[in-house]
Amino acid sequence: MLNRIGIYTSGGDAPGMNACVRAVARTALANDIDIVGIRRGYSGMIDGDIVEMDGRSVSNILQTGGTILKSARSTRFRTEEGRAKAAQQLRAMDIDGLIAIGGDGTFEGASIFYDEHSIPIVGCPGTIDNDLLGTEETIGYDTALNTAVQNIDRIRDTADAHNRLFLVEVMGRDSGFIALNCGIGGGAELVLIPETFTDMGEIKERILSLMSSQSRSSIVVIAEGDEHGGAAHIEQILRADDAFADIDLRVCILGHTQRGGSPSARDRVLASRLGSAAVEALLEGHSAVMVGLMNGDIKLTPMRNVWSRKKNINYDLLKLTQLLS
Repeated sequence: MLNRIGIYTSGGDAPGMNACVRAVARTALANDIDIVGIRRGYSGMIDGDIVEMDGRSVSNILQTGGTILKSARSTRFRTEEGRAKAAQQLRAMDIDGLIAIGGDGTFEGASIFYDEHSIPIVGCPGTIDNDLLGTEETIGYDTALNTAVQNIDRIRDTADAHNRLFLVEVMGRDSGFIALNCGIGGGAELVLIPETFTDMGEIKERILSLMSSQSRSSIVVIAEGDEHGGAAHIEQILRADDAFADIDLRVCILGHTQRGGSPSARDRVLASRLGSAAVEALLEGHSAVMVGLMNGDIKLTPMRNVWSRKKNINYDLLKLTQLLS
């Protein structure tokens, strides 16, 4: 029987986290379960930075970016002593269930924490990278993707005005979901992602062909985790080649603009569904699982599978970028 649930956000923030917090809180309260917020993720759990929540605590946050609970990465939680201190704090406040909103690092910590201390925990996938197994989309991905496409549209205007080559870097340290999809949505001529080998010889030939034969602008979208490095490193490689001496080359790093801003309607609905489903999963006795959405239905995936396995990109989309460019 659950009496009090703790909720926290961890790792990088993602638009829609607040909508998920709201859904968790209101679903818990509707089931006569007390809800508390753990501030600053695992750091706050260790420090006892825990606040009581009610229906008013989550009013008017559905449309806001970031996370009202704040987020942090904790080196202390990586130690047995740190996790033991966190468990002590939770038990002192009679917290008998947890809901974690975050990505693979969050769920790795959560699954280890459950193995060691047996406090029931369910995860909600909150990361703009969309790289988690067990869900078609993660909370924040749609907003980040649309932000990137909107920026590429603006960059395209100035690129066309000056026949420039733009190297646009988007987030994706280990995955190319944002780069691949915003490349298609933004009409990029090339997309470089961590999942594929980047042959710089072929890249140079392709760019030179586009820039010279058609006297046009070109946009290359680069995931920050490409094996040659981000846009700045690719720029250095191109500028070192005399063939690019007469090409007007610019770099634009979108960076953390992709994390901020009001979440899209799609992210708000997704976050609301997953947050409510996480509470229901706890009530049904599930632990160390992540709630996700597959083919329109809620699915539970063991947390260990989420962070220990890699979600594959759709390679047909990569072929499509080459065809459409």
